[in-house]
Amino acid sequence: MATAQIKDPKEVEEMSQKEKKELDRQVRDGETVVQGGTRGKSLEAQIHLAEGRREGGKKGGEARKEQMGEDGYKEMGKKGGLSTKEESGEEHAAREGIEIDESKYKTRSN
Repeated sequence: MATAQIKDPKEVEEMSQKEKKELDRQVRDGETVVQGGTRGKSLEAQIHLAEGRREGGKKGGEARKEQMGEDGYKEMGKKGGLSTKEESGEEHAAREGIEIDESKYKTRSN
């Protein structure tokens, strides 16, 4: 698997259609051609991933924590940590008598 060939996603804007198609083919074959575009399944996806990471993009959990606030995020984690293949976190909490305050789940926009 090749390493990323493009350091700055803006470089792609200056490429010919033929070059872009070749890069897209490489991506569809499983290569990462844009630095920071790991796991993108198309050239465009890799560019968007790279731009998000360059501009201080957050991972899903970080964004969710920011939306919900620290308390809500902790409550959600408590419930998630109790879940197993056999029962949900809610069922486990009820069985064990563990209190989970779902009112803290509200996002800051609600």
